[in-house]
Amino acid sequence: MDVMDFFRTCEGRWYSQRVSHHLAFRRQEKGESEIAITCMSGDAPEVVALCELHKMDPAQALGGALVCWHGVVQGDDLNHDGRSLLVPVPDQPGAKTGALLRDLGYAEIVPVAGRYAVGADGSLALNTCYQDTESEERFWFGGENLRFRCSTLKRWGGLSMTTFCSEVRLQEGESLQNRPAGAILQERLGIPTGAELKVTSQSYSPWGG
Repeated sequence: MDVMDFFRTCEGRWYSQRVSHHLAFRRQEKGESEIAITCMSGDAPEVVALCELHKMDPAQALGGALVCWHGVVQGDDLNHDGRSLLVPVPDQPGAKTGALLRDLGYAEIVPVAGRYAVGADGSLALNTCYQDTESEERFWFGGENLRFRCSTLKRWGGLSMTTFCSEVRLQEGESLQNRPAGAILQERLGIPTGAELKVTSQSYSPWGG
């Protein structure tokens, strides 16, 4: 699997639940979002333009992935919608590592080039350095319709925030407001119908809460 294989596996819409820990302030933040991922070919105008912005040869790009999201954060009325174009450029043909170009960064809203690495287990690791911060992200699948994502954000010379997301693939007619539940969710995740799902913690129940 190369990085574009990973992006193509992610293509579609996802319902994401997120828990972030702001370590310096000893504060926890919960959020939900609907994420849409669309893959592009290496000669797509948006991919070529981003390569030229970063002074990279567009012919070396493997393609692109446009990520759009609509999100809500518990206790926060601010707009959490956004988009970002990701373009991987391998270190050499067939390499599992390379540069990942973004038109908008994860930690700072500026064009940025980070690094990617596809693991032997099929996971994707991203590392991005900004002017004042550094982010590390890891993505992996728990099944065809289940994806996990974790990240750490370093600022001021130390660890500032950690985040964990669990994401379920959405089907036609489903959305952030109409997400799958009950038997539909169990079937999608490969859980036998009728299986009892027990809450094992007061802090983390299945799919948040």
